[in-house]
Amino acid sequence: MTYRSLGRTGIQVSVHCLGTMMFGAVGNQDHDDCVRIIHAALDEGVNFVDTADMYSAGESEEIVGKALAGGRRDDVVLATKVHFPMGDGPNRSGNSRRWIVRAVEDSLRRLNTDWIDLYQVHRPDHTTDIEETLSVLGDLVREGKIRAFGCSTFPAEEIAEAHHVSERRALPRLRTEQPPYSILARGIERDVLPTALRYGMGVLTWSPLASGFLSGRYRTGTPVDLTSGRAALTPARFDPALPGNAAKLEAAGRLIELAADIGATLPELAVAFPAVHPAVTSVIIGPRTMDQLRSLLKGASLTLDDAALDRIDEIVPPGTNLYHPDGAWRSPALTDLARRRRPVAERAAG
Repeated sequence: MTYRSLGRTGIQVSVHCLGTMMFGAVGNQDHDDCVRIIHAALDEGVNFVDTADMYSAGESEEIVGKALAGGRRDDVVLATKVHFPMGDGPNRSGNSRRWIVRAVEDSLRRLNTDWIDLYQVHRPDHTTDIEETLSVLGDLVREGKIRAFGCSTFPAEEIAEAHHVSERRALPRLRTEQPPYSILARGIERDVLPTALRYGMGVLTWSPLASGFLSGRYRTGTPVDLTSGRAALTPARFDPALPGNAAKLEAAGRLIELAADIGATLPELAVAFPAVHPAVTSVIIGPRTMDQLRSLLKGASLTLDDAALDRIDEIVPPGTNLYHPDGAWRSPALTDLARRRRPVAERAAG
């Protein structure tokens, strides 16, 4: 396993990170099996584990806590996140000081640890001043509850704004960003990744299999069961009759041929690809089963030469998204009509 520096934190992390979103109610409900998978990843040299408070409503964090008990904790760089709702009530989510102070204590308890190595703001919160968020995260560092903090799926302009506020207000700054990145979703190559490089941030990317489209399971002409599994949750993202999905399937078919030509599988190709970018520190793999873990880890040893990367560029040009990679959040600038349309009376007045 190769290790890289997590931005300028000085922390060394494995080039592949174990993501645990599929551990718990939404995926593998067998806690003992999940613990075995975590231990197997650690035995293979993975020292970076990523979770979030909202994964299976805290169950994923509890499983990780069980796996790291008994002497494993000191050797693991442990990351988790805060932002999404954790229960009912208007103040049990977001990026406010009030919620983060409560949420970090809940995560520490579920993880059965005294500190979190990397605490990440899971999405932007436009109801909270970024200065408020940076201030409380800095306080948590000083208190020893977290070692470093970062963000996840932030637009480039909001990353830049956060660094500007940190400089202007003499606050600790974001050290990492966790964006979606795959062969089918390369949009961050245009702005997020260059911005991360500019500020010396570590980058851990998620969804290298593009929500399963690069798993090899979905192919042009093969029926897709939209009533079960992940497809049942978001059928519009998998319906092959939709033009966008047809484009993903067509690209996946060409990538299968490329993988075969270099003696690899499509998942191995998909997992190896993000790690090539100079801004990327670690690629998150999120297995549900032991077999999936073994398959994904094979991508850790795959080296892509320039010829293979040139062929990938021909199939999906750099900076191109074949789909919107973040299904959990859309910018209020697009979803809030009041931000896109002047009041009727103002429009009528010309």
